[in-house]
Amino acid sequence: MARVVARVLVDTPLPQLDRLFDYAVPERLVGEVGPGMRVKVPLRSAGRVADGFVVELATGSEHEGSLSELEELVSTVPVLAPEVWRLARALADRAGGSASDVLRLAVPTRQVRVEKAWLAAREARVVDATEAAEAVTEGASAATVAAAGDADPDGVPIAAAPEATPTIDHYRSTDLAGAVRARARIALDALPLLAELPADADGEVLWVGQWAVTLAQLAAVSLADGDSAILAVPDYRDQEQLVAALEAVVDPGRVVRLDSRQSNPERYRALLRARGDEALVLVGNRSVLLAPAARLGLVALWDDSDPLFSEPLSPYVHARDAALLRAEQQHPALVFAGHARSTDVQRLVEIGWLTEVSPDPRYQPRVIPTTQQGSREGFAANARIPSAAWTEAKAAVEFGPVLVQVAHPGYAPRLACDECGDTARCLRCAGPLQKANAQATPACAWCGALAVGWHCTTCENTTMRTVGTGAGRTADELGRAFPGVKVVVSDGSRPLTRVDGESAIVVATRGAEPIAPGGYRAILLLDGERMLARESLRVAEDCLRWWADATALAARRAPVFLVGVGGTMASALATWNLARFASAELADRRHLRFPPAVRVATLTGRTETVEGALAELPEEIRGETLGPVDVESGTVRAIVRFDYARGSDVAALLRGRVIRAATDRRRIPGDPRGSNARRTVSTLKVRFDDVEPFSD
Repeated sequence: MARVVARVLVDTPLPQLDRLFDYAVPERLVGEVGPGMRVKVPLRSAGRVADGFVVELATGSEHEGSLSELEELVSTVPVLAPEVWRLARALADRAGGSASDVLRLAVPTRQVRVEKAWLAAREARVVDATEAAEAVTEGASAATVAAAGDADPDGVPIAAAPEATPTIDHYRSTDLAGAVRARARIALDALPLLAELPADADGEVLWVGQWAVTLAQLAAVSLADGDSAILAVPDYRDQEQLVAALEAVVDPGRVVRLDSRQSNPERYRALLRARGDEALVLVGNRSVLLAPAARLGLVALWDDSDPLFSEPLSPYVHARDAALLRAEQQHPALVFAGHARSTDVQRLVEIGWLTEVSPDPRYQPRVIPTTQQGSREGFAANARIPSAAWTEAKAAVEFGPVLVQVAHPGYAPRLACDECGDTARCLRCAGPLQKANAQATPACAWCGALAVGWHCTTCENTTMRTVGTGAGRTADELGRAFPGVKVVVSDGSRPLTRVDGESAIVVATRGAEPIAPGGYRAILLLDGERMLARESLRVAEDCLRWWADATALAARRAPVFLVGVGGTMASALATWNLARFASAELADRRHLRFPPAVRVATLTGRTETVEGALAELPEEIRGETLGPVDVESGTVRAIVRFDYARGSDVAALLRGRVIRAATDRRRIPGDPRGSNARRTVSTLKVRFDDVEPFSD
């Protein structure tokens, strides 16, 4: 009789072990071990034992020698779903990384108590269903059977799908519900307005972005068809809006959150819930795209160009790529939604892979660009507000809150020597100095040390001046410009998600703007020139996204002043023709052979290692390489550019070089063991689709 073999992915950071290993299943575990379960397996050296996941079972092995046996079955809970394994493998191959690194993001740390409760609930459900079936045999109604089965393994009732066909507002010319059912791929332009949700049981009314209502309605279509939906948003602020919108259109018991802010037990419980058979709406940040969902009807991303969608851990997979690969493997409807379209999505539109859909009827916010930074109104001039904007804001604040968006948090984000103008730096670590408020002692932005006894290292002067204005200083100046009006600050250290509808000046850094009931009566977008001064490949589309998202918080027809910006960017925002700007930006990138017109891979390591890897690339790709250039002592960096069609070949080739670099063993000079003393030297780091080298 053939022996049962488990094919296991070992959880290890070593790239040379990124493949499936065959292990014999001991007789005591036959019938218990299954795909997706956690196991412990022996490694080849020194009796080491490693964790792993069973990917599949087989009745034989291609390995000619004897097989080691599984060391231990850690849990009978199949936490690794087949669709998640396929996605992890594809993402790792695309990024030249390891599947185990992707799975560390997809499968949370084991929580024994949560597992036990889940297993007990599942067993109880099976018993109840069995008893109900026996009752039917004895004459009970079929409704008894249905009632007994209407619970998931966590004991949460499974609500019946709504009978009414969900509708999607503000897109009259497009059958979006039909597009979801037809598994269409869509670039969705969101309506730049707020929406009022129905009052809850306590009579409280919430306002959310209309985009959240649209995504919730799309998810309701998928849920009504018995399919799950995955909705990914950048951060918790967006999640709060989306969950509120979902609970207004679907059964709240069907909404499951998966994000990094949850405790380990909460996240693990959510994962096990998603491993069930019921249709759910899974909501979260970038990691939710790795959640299990066997019957997947919809994948949607909001604001895909937000940097929070870029995974900072190896293999540095972007949520957009995870969504694209998942759509390719499971064929759900795919929606990229936003106020401002990213160049990545625009590329997919232009090659015909996505269909663009805009609101109907179209709504154009009242955006008023002004390149004039100054004002003749004393305090308003200090606050960097042009006269026309100050006049409108002064009138608007009588009726409700006015939003002022600024570039930086804090009081004085930068200080300079009053004599020579050089940046004032910490005498301990050379970090830049800043002030938290007008009375605060300057402190280092890096180490936090107070600048007591400071002197300029260039000219020895002992006095400094502020350069630039943060949210705190802007709030002080606006308090003087609008006497008697409440001033509220929302930034990274003091984030607000909502404000009330009373008269107030709300000063917020980009991305930290709270929602006001009915929308802001006026919005001032300050520091445009300062935001655009950042050296980055994506600075233009980032700024347009920040401004567009803030504009969408305005009340209908409320004025939005874009201060200090002119040209095509101001025109795009004023006419709300943001897709045309994305197309023009993409055309420039295509001409320069910059992402996303092409893919890139960044190689970092010792000079000989990087040059060796470059030498193995095809000649036509080597000819498009930027560098190598020195980045630090003994380390160089090269940027490889290549067309999307060559991605698999380049990833496989560079992955091979990474494995060889990781297994390269060099002699340790001076070691008493002589020539046998060797160490592993791994210096080659490869990162695909990294735009950081194009930023200052």
